[in-house]
Amino acid sequence: MSTAEVARSAARLRQAWGARQPQVAVLLGSGWAGMVDGLLDAVDVPYAELPAFPPLGIAGHAGCVRLARLPGTTRSLDVMVLMGRQHAYETGDATAMRGAVQTVAALGCTILVLTNAAGSLHGDWPTGSLMLLSDHLNLVQRSPLQGLGGSDRFVDMGQAYDLDLRRRAVQAAAAESAVMHEGVYAWMMGPQFETPAEIRMLQRLGADAVGMSTVPETIAARCAGLRVLAISLMTNMAAGLAAQRLSHKQTLRAAADHKQQAAAVLLAVLHSLVD
Repeated sequence: MSTAEVARSAARLRQAWGARQPQVAVLLGSGWAGMVDGLLDAVDVPYAELPAFPPLGIAGHAGCVRLARLPGTTRSLDVMVLMGRQHAYETGDATAMRGAVQTVAALGCTILVLTNAAGSLHGDWPTGSLMLLSDHLNLVQRSPLQGLGGSDRFVDMGQAYDLDLRRRAVQAAAAESAVMHEGVYAWMMGPQFETPAEIRMLQRLGADAVGMSTVPETIAARCAGLRVLAISLMTNMAAGLAAQRLSHKQTLRAAADHKQQAAAVLLAVLHSLVD
């Protein structure tokens, strides 16, 4: 994607939104789409009309940008919702969401909230558990910044996930009577699930959850100057930790089972970030 494609995408969204100006954007992964049901005054623009955004080819990802107002506020608090992502495993390209993230920044948002479905590496973090990312392992060793020139591509990742935003998220979850764990997310390319031996390796490396997304968007967001908060919904126990057979259908089913709690917590978190 080019600078011109980002500019055209931002212009198309401004045209649709008029004077409305969100400060927070959220990217919805598998299991998180229920969050949009509680939003008000929605305006949708399909990814297909935004040249910096990729086509989507995975079930559970709607493929549009929604500008909408958070419910339960006395003033207009708009959020930008990216309903789906292209994963690196679809094409082998880790840059797929870079243009979308750059568009978020070009529109004046300052915070990007990333969500995903993940496998739990803790026996006491069952399906339905939530985890804030405190750090990540880029085990794929690919970057959305590959191919860029200049010194901006050398991004400091020492504070990839904003500490103040994490504190607010923990408090917001507690107000919803939900436990928000914090831990390290391991990015694996996929699309196959991990083997039990790979899970044992990840545990020894200090990972708490494993998934196939999020890290490329975090890197792109930090390069664009955005503050990042990321939340995983555990939709399965990782290979070797439970008897269940892993599949994408099972992931979507588990996500659906827990979508109401995930949506309520995410809305509370968003309120805490924009109030």
